[in-house]
Amino acid sequence: MPAVSSAAGLLALLAEPSDDLKQHALSHLNKVVHDYWFQISGSIGNVEALYEDDDFAHRELAALVASKVFYHLGELDDALNYALGAGSLFDVEEQSEYVTTLIARCLDQYFENRVRQSEGRPGEDQVTIDPRLTAIVERMLNKCVSAGQYEQAVGVALEGRRLDKLEEVIMRATAGEERTRVLKYALRVCQQLIVSRDFRQQVLRLVIRLYESVEAPDWVDICQCLMFLDDAPEVARILNKLLQGGQAEELLAYQIGFDLVENELQSFLADVAARLEVPPPPQLASAQAAGGAEASAAPAEGAMDTGAPATADGAAGPLAARLTKLHDILSGKAPIALYLDFLYRHNHADLQVLKNIKGSVDARVSVCHSATIAANALLHAGTTVDTFLRTNLEWLAKATNWAKFSATASLGVIHRGHLTQGRALMAPYLPRGGAAAGGSGGSPYSEGGALYALGLIYANHGHDIRPFLLESLRGTSNEVTQHGACLGLGLAALGTDDEEALEDIKNVLYSDSAVAGEAAGISLGLLCCGSGGERVAAEALAYAHDTQHEKIIRGVALGLALMQYGREEAAEGLVEQMTRDADPIIRYGGMYVIGMAYRGTDNNAAVQKLLSFAVSDVSDDVRRAAVLCLGFVLMNVPHQCPRIVALLAESFNPHVRYGAAMAVGLACAGTGLKEAVALLEPMLSDPTDYVRQGALIAMALVLMQQPESRVASFRKRLDKFITEKHEEVMCKMGAIVAAGILDGGGRNATIGLRSRSGYFRRTSVVGLAVFTQYWYWYPLLYFLSLAFQPSALIALNSDLKMPKVSFGCNCKPSIFAYPAPLAAEVKETKFKVPTAVLSTTVKAAERQRKKAAEKEKAAGGGGGAAATGAASVTPAAANAGGPEAKPAAADGKAEDGGEKMETDDAPAVGAAKKPADVEQSSYLLENPARVVPSQARFVALPSNGRWLPVKRESPLGILVMCDTQPGEPLELVSAQGEGAGAAAAPAAAAAVAAPAAAPAAAGAPAAGGDTEDEPAPPAPFTYQP
Repeated sequence: MPAVSSAAGLLALLAEPSDDLKQHALSHLNKVVHDYWFQISGSIGNVEALYEDDDFAHRELAALVASKVFYHLGELDDALNYALGAGSLFDVEEQSEYVTTLIARCLDQYFENRVRQSEGRPGEDQVTIDPRLTAIVERMLNKCVSAGQYEQAVGVALEGRRLDKLEEVIMRATAGEERTRVLKYALRVCQQLIVSRDFRQQVLRLVIRLYESVEAPDWVDICQCLMFLDDAPEVARILNKLLQGGQAEELLAYQIGFDLVENELQSFLADVAARLEVPPPPQLASAQAAGGAEASAAPAEGAMDTGAPATADGAAGPLAARLTKLHDILSGKAPIALYLDFLYRHNHADLQVLKNIKGSVDARVSVCHSATIAANALLHAGTTVDTFLRTNLEWLAKATNWAKFSATASLGVIHRGHLTQGRALMAPYLPRGGAAAGGSGGSPYSEGGALYALGLIYANHGHDIRPFLLESLRGTSNEVTQHGACLGLGLAALGTDDEEALEDIKNVLYSDSAVAGEAAGISLGLLCCGSGGERVAAEALAYAHDTQHEKIIRGVALGLALMQYGREEAAEGLVEQMTRDADPIIRYGGMYVIGMAYRGTDNNAAVQKLLSFAVSDVSDDVRRAAVLCLGFVLMNVPHQCPRIVALLAESFNPHVRYGAAMAVGLACAGTGLKEAVALLEPMLSDPTDYVRQGALIAMALVLMQQPESRVASFRKRLDKFITEKHEEVMCKMGAIVAAGILDGGGRNATIGLRSRSGYFRRTSVVGLAVFTQYWYWYPLLYFLSLAFQPSALIALNSDLKMPKVSFGCNCKPSIFAYPAPLAAEVKETKFKVPTAVLSTTVKAAERQRKKAAEKEKAAGGGGGAAATGAASVTPAAANAGGPEAKPAAADGKAEDGGEKMETDDAPAVGAAKKPADVEQSSYLLENPARVVPSQARFVALPSNGRWLPVKRESPLGILVMCDTQPGEPLELVSAQGEGAGAAAAPAAAAAVAAPAAAPAAAGAPAAGGDTEDEPAPPAPFTYQP
C-alpha cells in the first residue's frame, strides 16, 4: 500500500454500507492509527458504533482501533476496555509501548479486584472480575512460563491471589534444581512482600506441600515454614525421621534445631521437644544428671559440655544419644552455652572506657551514676565479666533505693545466658525465704533487682527458674520486690501463656499498687506475647479505664501491645478501640499496638495511621510514640525509614524529633546505613537535651559492629559529651548509655532483628519495645540486652564440639579489627632537666678547640691547652651526643668526630630506606570466629577439606559441619573453663597494669638525670648596656 498522508479517505469508507469496505478501512486505520490518531479521534463515534453492532463481523477489529485512539487520548481505562473487547487481536506478546502500558493497567485492575474479592471486606463481597481481564492475565502467565521466566510468573500469581496458578507455574518448572530454585523464590517473596497474613499462610502450606514432592527436599526451609505456621507436630515428625537416618540426616536435624532456636519461640520449641520420640532411658538420664553436677562445679566447662553428653552413646544406643543432643539444642542449653563461651573467649571490652566515664561524672548525680552502671552492663553483656563492679564497690555503694534496684539488675545483663549458675550467682541478693543456702536477704530494692536479674539471665529459657520466681512473687507483699518478680517472671516465661503465672500476675495488678501494677501490666504482655490473649486483654483494658494510676495504665497499655505482636490484621479491633480512646495514655499504647502488630511488614495502612497521629494528636507523648513506632513497622526496609521520617526530624515539636531519631535507630540498628547517619548527625546538636539523648542512643544502635574507621569520630563526640562539665544531665546520660551500646557484649554483639532464615527474632523486637520505655522508667533500659546477638561463627561436629577449622576472609584484617584499647592517662612528674646542648654547638666548640690546638702547636706549647680544651668540652659533648660522641672527643679526630656527632639523623635515614609492611589482603579466621554482619560477604565457607558445612548459608551463627575424614585424629578447640581463674578479667589486669607501669617509665629519665653532673656555669663576662 502506498504511503498515506491523511486518514480522511479511510474514515469516509466507514460510512459505506458494505461490510467489506468497512473492514478494509479498519484494517488500514489500525496500521496508521499511531500516526493519525488525532484525525481518527474526530470520528471515534463511528468506530465505537461498529464495535457495538453485534451483526458486524469485524467488531473486534473496531475495538482494537478504538483502544489505540483512547490510549493516545490518555483514557487508559477506556483503552483497556476496548482492548479486552478486541479478544485475540490484542497481542500481549507485541513489543510496543501501547501493549506494555495496557498490560500494566490490566494487571493493576486485576490485582486490585482479586485482593478485594479474596479479603472479603465489608460491602465488597460481590466484586466481580471481567473474565476477559482474567483471560489476559492467564495469557501473560503462559507467556512467562513458556519463556522460562518463572520468577515473573510466580509474582503475577501471588499478586493475583491465584494459588492454582502458583502451583501450576511451580509444577511446570523442570524437576530438579530449577523447581527447587522457583520454590525458594516463592518462599522468599511470600515472607517479604505478601501483606495479608492469612494469604501468606495459605501460600506457605502450598509451598511446603510442593517442597516435599521434590527429590531432595530442603528440610531446613520446610521446618522454618512450619514454625511460622505453628505446626509443631509436623516439625517433630520431620526431626524424628532425620534422626533415624544416616549421619548426614543426623547433622541436618541438628542444623534445623539450631536454626529454629534462633527464632526464639520458646513455647513452639518446647512443644516440638515434647513430641520427639521416647526420651532416653534411666541410665542415660542418670548419666546426664552426673554430667550436670559436674557442670555446676565448673561453670565455664559446664557451659561447653551441656551440648554433648559423651556418655550417652554407650549407655542407651545412638538414637537415644541423638535425641538427647537434639533436646539440648531445642531447649537452648547447647546454643546458649556456645555463645556464652564465645563471648567470654573473645571479650575485648575496654575497662578504660568505663574508668574515664566514672572519672568524668559526679557520683552524686544519680542519673549519671546509674547510666554508668548500665553502660558497664551493656558493655559486658553475656560475658560474665563483672570486674568493674568488683573493683569499684565503694563507688557502687553510693546507689540507693531504685538506683540499687538497677545496679543489682545489671548483674543479670552481665551474666545473661549463664543458665547453670544463674541462681547461685544471684543468691546473695535474692529474697531470704527463697534464696539458696547462704542467702541472707536484705534491702527490698536489692531483692527486687535480683529477681529482675534472674529474668534477664533466663530470658526466654526460664523453665528451670519459673517455680522459684512464682514462689518469690507469692511470698512477698513489698511492692518493690513484686515489681522485680513480675518483670523476672514475664521474661523467664516469655510467650508461654502460662495460666498459673497469669493468675498471680493479675492478682498483683488488681492490688492497685502503682509500682507493682506497672510491672504486672508489662508482665502480662510478656507472658501472652503474640497470642492476642483476648480474655486477658479485655480484662486488662477494662482495669486500665478504672484505675487512677498513670503508671498502671501505661504498663497495661504496653502489655496489650506486646500481646498483639505479629498479629497484623487480627489486631485491628484493638487498634481501633485504643486509638479512639479519650485517655492519651491508652492512645499511646495504641501506637505501640500498631508497631508490634505490623512489625517488619512495611504495611502502608499502618504507616499512614502512624503518620496521621504523629501530626494531629494533641498529646506529645502520643505523637512521639507514633513516630517512634514507624521504626518497628519499617524494620524490614531500613533504607526507607530515614526518607520517611526526614521531615518529622525537622519538626518544631521536640517530642516528634526525638521519636524520629529513635525510629531510625530501631529500624536501622546494626546496619550502619549512611542515610541514617546523615539524618542523625545534625540532631546531635539539637537545642533540646532529650532530643540529643535520643540521637546519641540511636546513632550508637546504627553504628554497632561497624568498622572503626566509621565509628572513631562518633567515639570522640561521645567523649566530648561525657567530659563536658556544663553539658545537660539528660544528654550526658544518653552519651554514657550510647558508649555502652556501641561496645555491647565485649565488642562482640550487634542488634539481631532477624534470624538467618529471615524471620524476626521475637525476643529482640520485644526487648527493643520495652527498652524505649526508659523514658519513663530507667530500669527498663536493660531490656535492650535481649536484642543483642553475638557476632559469631561457630562450627560444630556431630558431638556438638568445636573442631579446629579455619575460614578464609577476603579482606584486610584492619577493616573489621577490634578498636585499639584506650591508653591510661599518666600524670607527668616534674623533674630537673639538664641543660640541652645542640649538636651545632658541640661542632662549633670542637672547631674552636681544633684551631686553638693548632695555634698552641705553632706556638710550641699546645699539649696542655689541648688537653684542657678537650676536658672542657667532654661533659657537654657527652650530654649532647650520647655514647657515640665520647670516643670521638677522646681520640681527638676532628673530622671523624664531626661526622659521628649526627647520630640522631642516622636512624631516621635507615627507617626511610626500610620498606613499609604491606597489609595482607586476606587472612584466616579460627573457629570460633568473630564475624560481624558486614563482614559476612567476605567470609568463605570451606568447599573442600575435612570439614564441610551441612548447609551452605551465610557464615554467621552456628554451623554443623560434616567430617569427611572420620578416621583421622580429631583436634578440638579447648574449653575456656580451664583457665577461667587466670583469665577472669584480662582487660582489668591490663587496665590496672598500665597506670602502674606508666609512672615507672616516666620516672626513668628523672633518675638518669640525677646521676649526671650539673652543667657548668657560664663563663664570667662584663655587662655592656
